[in-house]
Formats: sequence, C-alpha cells, structure tokens
Amino acid sequence: MTPRLRTPLRSALLALALLGPAAQAKDVALLNVSYDPTREFYAEVDQAFAAQWQRDTGETLRVRASHGGSGKQARAVIDGLEADVVTLALAADIDAIATNGKLLPANWQSRLPHNSAPYTSTIVFLVRKGNPKGIKDWADLARPGVGVITPNPKTSGGARWNYLAAWAWASKEYRDGGKVLDFLTRLFKNVPVLDTGARGATTTFAERGIGDVLIAWENEALLTLNQGDTRGKFEIVVPSLSIRAEPPVAWVDKNVARHGTRKQAEAYLRFLYSPEGQRLAAKHYYRPAEPEKVPATELARFPTVTQVTIDQAFGGWKQAQAAHFADGGFFDRIYQPK
Repeated sequence: MTPRLRTPLRSALLALALLGPAAQAKDVALLNVSYDPTREFYAEVDQAFAAQWQRDTGETLRVRASHGGSGKQARAVIDGLEADVVTLALAADIDAIATNGKLLPANWQSRLPHNSAPYTSTIVFLVRKGNPKGIKDWADLARPGVGVITPNPKTSGGARWNYLAAWAWASKEYRDGGKVLDFLTRLFKNVPVLDTGARGATTTFAERGIGDVLIAWENEALLTLNQGDTRGKFEIVVPSLSIRAEPPVAWVDKNVARHGTRKQAEAYLRFLYSPEGQRLAAKHYYRPAEPEKVPATELARFPTVTQVTIDQAFGGWKQAQAAHFADGGFFDRIYQPK
C-alpha cells in the first residue's frame, strides 16, 4: 500500500511536477584547472557548453576557470585545489596528479579519444615585423646577440614542448649527443628571463618588448598576430622541424565523486569532441583532433609543419620527463640561472 502523504508535502511535490524538470534542476559548478594560453578558448567553450547543458537537462551550470603554468597548476591540484577537470599542456602533468596525488587512475589517458587530446598545436617562432634578426630556423636561436624568450620548463608545459622541439631538431641536425647539448646550452644562454608560463612569456615579448624571438605555441602566436593591440607588429616563422603538441584533458575522479559532478564533468570534456567543440578549437587557433568536423575555411590558417611526436622522438612523456626535466636531468645541465 502506498503511504499517504500529508497534504502540504503532497501539494509541494505536485507543484514541482507541474512546473517541469527545469524548476527541479539544481545549479552546478565545475572548476576547470588549465594552463595559460587557453583563457580565451575555454571562456567561449564554457558558455557554449553551459547553454547546451541547460537545454538538455534544465540544469544551470557554471564553469569556473583557473589558469597558470601547467606544471604549477598540476602541483596546485595535488596540493588540494579541487579541480573537477584538468585541461593541461601535457600528459606528464596529469600523470603527476595520478601518481603523486592519487586523484585519478593511471589509465586516465585511455578514457577519451585521441589519447584524451581533443586538439593539438605545435611550436613556432614569433618575431618582430620584418624579422630584423633574420630568424629562419632553430640554429639562428643560438647565434650570439639573439634574444630568445621562452618560459621555464620546470613550471610551464609549453616550455617543455619548446625545449623538446629544439632538442628534436638538434638531434636530427647534429646526430651527436655532445653537439645537441652544446646547441641547447647556447640557445638558453640567449634567454634573458624565464617566465613561469607561456602567457607570461608572450607578455614579456609582445608588451614589454624584450627579446628578438618568442618560442611559442602556434595558437598563442596566431592569437598575438591577430588580436587588436598587437596586430601588424609581428610575424610567424615556421621552423624546418617542430613537435606535435598534444594538450590532454581529464576529469579528476576523487574530486568529482566528492562534488557529485562526475556526469557534468565528463559531458563537458566530451563536448570538446563535438562539431561545436572542434569548431571552437579551430577558431581559437588549436588544430582540431577531428578536422573532418570543422569547415575547411576554419582550417586554412594552419600551415603544413613537419612534426615529430613525443612517442617517436622521446619514447613518451615518462621517459622525456625523467631524462630532461627531473632534478639533475639534462635541463639542469644546460641552463644555469644568471
């Protein structure tokens, strides 16, 4: 026998039923902890996804964002920043959250398509208009008198891609370990300041006027080339060899379980693979992982670049991280703070 409800409670439930699912829906917030150059991209993704989610579920969803150097952001999540999702510059930073923070499983990268990288980028050079120092390829960055701007590989994921792209070129060019180390050492002697993240390095180069060349994410270079206050002041040089940069995304299992946001967090990341998510990636100068979902006109801005991958050239991120960026690794041998 169905228990009878007292009249006031029964009336309230009946009123909610008549108002429909939207009136019963709760407000939900997600925290996306990301790296520096994604600010503009995720600001638009967040609005588009929240609108779709409300249409589909009736829930009002708000996505809060935190941006900074990728390694620094990973450290903050490990130390307690309660990210629902992380959208960082490289897999090694999310691996660190899995290994050191125990906040998501070790196989996190297999849960979404394309190794959980819904978009890619590559590394290019941004030089001042007219290219006054005649920068054409990586070798020019080690010439005396050339000021090179790149962030710190210890704190910035973008900087690690920069460094590895330079290493990959030098390995092909010199085919000698000693010469590769010498090239990287001379290149980093030309770096006057190491910012903590890619956006800070862009500001140092484009707004503070320091340096002759910025080693940059392609998306960050294209943004600088096309936004109002810097338009017409710079140009891009595509090196003869670069690296396929794959920024991955993941939901943080322990945090979404605590917040009750697993469903929303997973849908938010899967939205990045939708035609709208892929189109927004291209609009903000990231190379879509599924370009067939994007109009060809949106892809025309991306030049052909010869690229190596982290797996081909370095045996994956775990090996690259241990050999180059761990304490006592190659970067510590190459770079001496001034």
